Amino acid sequence: MSFDTVTLYIKGNRDVEVTKDEVTLGDILTMECSDKRVIPKVKSLRILKIQKPGRQRYVISILEIIACIHKNCPGIEIQNLGETDIIVTCEDQKTPAKFWHIVKTAFVAAVTFFGAAFTIMAFNNDVDVTRLFSQIHELATGAESSGFTILEISYSVGLTVGILVFFNHFGKKKFTVDPTPMEIQMRLYENDIQTTLVENASRRGDEIDVDNADTSGSSRT
Repeated sequence: MSFDTVTLYIKGNRDVEVTKDEVTLGDILTMECSDKRVIPKVKSLRILKIQKPGRQRYVISILEIIACIHKNCPGIEIQNLGETDIIVTCEDQKTPAKFWHIVKTAFVAAVTFFGAAFTIMAFNNDVDVTRLFSQIHELATGAESSGFTILEISYSVGLTVGILVFFNHFGKKKFTVDPTPMEIQMRLYENDIQTTLVENASRRGDEIDVDNADTSGSSRT
């Protein structure tokens, strides 16, 4: 089927997860076209066939996707509004047991709590906050500090409030609509991983591109 003077707009995210062996363009792209006959046909085009079981990643160039569309739907003009390289992660979606979720959550919570507590105590001991507060109390009141004065109380309350404000949430409640510092760092970490995967695939020649396309999935990991 030939399509003349038709423009297809496609958009793909940087990282896409799939669970089936035969990956089609509809699994990794969103698209729009004035001719509604185009979209179902393009969505059904196979771009990758996975033959190995287990978790695997593939990097597909947008040029290979465009070449696949041109081959099967001649005459279509394609406008890419998304990424130039798409990472396809193939993995069987197995839901871990609820007990395992609880164990992992408890472990992460314990590590975070004791790690943060140790860091705060190490900092306070390093700068000798107790002695500093004692000296300030004696200078202000002329009396010896008992170690439990308004300075220690306000410092403890201020430290707690400061942590909550900085991380911008308490439990499931966020104080503002802005992303939390943890969310920002996670997104930066994900972006670094995705950039590394794309660059490594390009350097090794494993990227699925028009010059070295191999959609069988038999030689890439």
